[in-house]
Formats: sequence, C-alpha cells, structure tokens
Amino acid sequence: VQLQASGGGLVQAGGSLRLSCQASGLTYTVYKMAWFRQAPGKEREFASAVIWSDSSTDYADSVKGRFTISRDNAKNTVYLQMNSLKPEDMAVYYCAAAPRNRKYDYAYWGQGTLVTVSS
Repeated sequence: VQLQASGGGLVQAGGSLRLSCQASGLTYTVYKMAWFRQAPGKEREFASAVIWSDSSTDYADSVKGRFTISRDNAKNTVYLQMNSLKPEDMAVYYCAAAPRNRKYDYAYWGQGTLVTVSS
C-alpha cells in the first residue's frame, strides 16, 4: 500500500485546511487509516483515525471538536478537515494505514505534509 498525502500549507490561526491522503496498491487489505503529526522538537503523536469498513472514528483530545476525519471509498482517500487551527497544530502531518491482519500496526506511511499556522 502506498500513501500520498497532500493539502498542507500556511494558514492563520483560526483558519482551516483540509488534508488528503490517497491510498494505492493493495487497498483492500487496509483496516484503518490515520493521521499523525510531528511538531518541531517533539515526538510524533496520533491525531485521528478512521476504520475503513464502517467509518468509525477516533480523535486525540487535542483535536477533538476541531478536526474531522472522513474517507471516500471510491477514491481510496482519507481526509482530515482541520478547523479553528491553533499555532500548536503546526506540524508535519503524516497519514498511515494499518492492514487487516495487523490492526494495531500502522505498517504503511505517507511522506508527510507540512501545516504552518501563523499567530
């Protein structure tokens, strides 16, 4: 499975961005997809995830109520709608996928897309 993330950019605090992650290859093997982020000098952290089959979602407390994850099966694409962005949301955002046979292992990773939030 290959993942291609896009949609990052520069936005003012309070603004919005939508990230996209398109999967290709053996996409039928995907159990869930997620977004992680890594801010400068910090460890990578979980942001949100969606179960491919039933659209169940999960969010980190830091983004709950502001970010929305969704998926488009026909396009094999996962989106992360980010609203009310804060300077602390600035990070490189990575999409990841966990296969059905290893549901808790994010075995596949995209290249990352940079989100910059100006205050």
